[in-house]
Amino acid sequence: MTASGAISAAGGRSAAPRALRRGLLALALLFGAAGGAAAEEGDAARGGELVRRNCGVCHAVGLRDASPNPAAPAFRELGTRYPVETLAEALAEGILTGHPQMPEFSFPPEDVNAIIAYLKSIQTRQGAALSPAQAGAAAGSATSSR
Repeated sequence: MTASGAISAAGGRSAAPRALRRGLLALALLFGAAGGAAAEEGDAARGGELVRRNCGVCHAVGLRDASPNPAAPAFRELGTRYPVETLAEALAEGILTGHPQMPEFSFPPEDVNAIIAYLKSIQTRQGAALSPAQAGAAAGSATSSR
């Protein structure tokens, strides 16, 4: 059989087209996964820029820096309190806290995704000790608004 899928002399289909299809599928999956990872890295980089610009005045936003405001938690440690994904709603609707020094922030969905990607990339400890229900309650009470 030829690569076009013609019947072989033995009466069956050749394995060549099947192997070719599998190889092309594997390449497509590989490049798709690499593209997704590159997009997430790009989102994380953009998220890093957003938190440096909007939050870095008070919070430590990198892997090793100290918070300029000692009362402001380091972003790399948020994962020890709750899963950072639980901040998505508060980031979109507006973060409101109990102290007047922190301004209210709200971000469009693409910025929220970028910020969450960045926060996930810098966590010193993935997965908090809190259950998802506890984490949602903690994030909601500490950061929700409106």
